Amino acid sequence: MSFNKNLKNASSFLQVKMVLLCCFIFGFTKAQEDDKEWKNLFNGKDLSGWTTKIQHYETGDNFGETFRVNDSILEVRYDKYEGDFNDRFGHLYYDTPYSYFHLEMDYRFVGDWYLGAPKHTNLNSGVMFHSQDPKTMLKDQNWPISVEMQFLAEIEKGTERPTGNMCSPGTDIVYNGVKATKHCIKSSSKTYPKGQWVKAELIVLGDSIIKHIINGELVLTYTKPSIGGALIKGHNPEEKKDGQPLTEGFIALQSEGQPLDFKNVRIKNLKGCMNPKSKNYRKYFIKSDPEACIF
Repeated sequence: MSFNKNLKNASSFLQVKMVLLCCFIFGFTKAQEDDKEWKNLFNGKDLSGWTTKIQHYETGDNFGETFRVNDSILEVRYDKYEGDFNDRFGHLYYDTPYSYFHLEMDYRFVGDWYLGAPKHTNLNSGVMFHSQDPKTMLKDQNWPISVEMQFLAEIEKGTERPTGNMCSPGTDIVYNGVKATKHCIKSSSKTYPKGQWVKAELIVLGDSIIKHIINGELVLTYTKPSIGGALIKGHNPEEKKDGQPLTEGFIALQSEGQPLDFKNVRIKNLKGCMNPKSKNYRKYFIKSDPEACIF
């Protein structure tokens, strides 16, 4: 009886082990397949595929190597700046516009804030989306018409300063069913210290729903981005058609006077062929793009 019982227990143990192994293999394979659907926007070597626009400089002029690559990290730095900051707000734009997408990246604040930059830029940066084309920006335009996922870090110990907020340079959004009157809306995220890597994600569905996610937690949801609002200066008035829905645009990493690092910048396009008979059909597509279908 004891031998049979031990044999039965051993058999059960092997069965459980096989189930766990199969689950692991399935999960690993699924993760690999999922990774294939993501596109790396940053190659870890250089700024290929990106365009710089810094206030007071022409599009494409990466003044002072504000944006640079070092040890596979995309850095924002000001060590080659001199004198007053002079509102040299900068943005690094990925060259392809998107409308329906899931964007993710890791960021961390480092170094010292550039003395002379506006006080609010201390441990402050972000990523812009649904942005206007940098080629349409005038030399002295301060920010692009866009929506921003704002990144902040702790300044004073014990004082809450959530990250993953929403700011709206030259745009409007609807929050809790009402058109927002504030330039920035706080998220429900935790406060993170300088030097800590933070994972930020954006899920953007055209001009409908937008979700901000920090370290895996949903921290903010809003809807209906459109052109409007204020705070944009030095722009071409023809580019700011208030009331026009923002259905797509460019993605840009921000530079406002605070050094920081970015890595693992990648995107999953949620717009594509939704015909199950096509070779490039994907179940996760949300927006149909019939012209993308391959048969």
